[in-house]
Amino acid sequence: MLSWINAKEEQAFGKALAKFYIERVPFESPFSTKKFAVKTQETLKKVDLQVQQFKSGRSLNFYKKAKLGNAFKWELRDAGYDAEYVDELTEWLMLLF
Repeated sequence: MLSWINAKEEQAFGKALAKFYIERVPFESPFSTKKFAVKTQETLKKVDLQVQQFKSGRSLNFYKKAKLGNAFKWELRDAGYDAEYVDELTEWLMLLF
């Protein structure tokens, strides 16, 4: 039962994904709109690969998924990203699970 609610790995992974995104697509990026879109798309493909690797061999219940998504969301929000943009990214991430 305790393993069902232990989401430390998932929270750490959510934060790591957000930091990965922040490093590649900074909040105040000097990219033009087109460059920003390309950079974001490339980064999201890499995030998708990391998610697929993380998911393999794991069974994530709704609680663990929620903790992962929440950690991802608040890491980006704390970095200064727009709330609406963060919500969209988080929703996209949750669809991968």
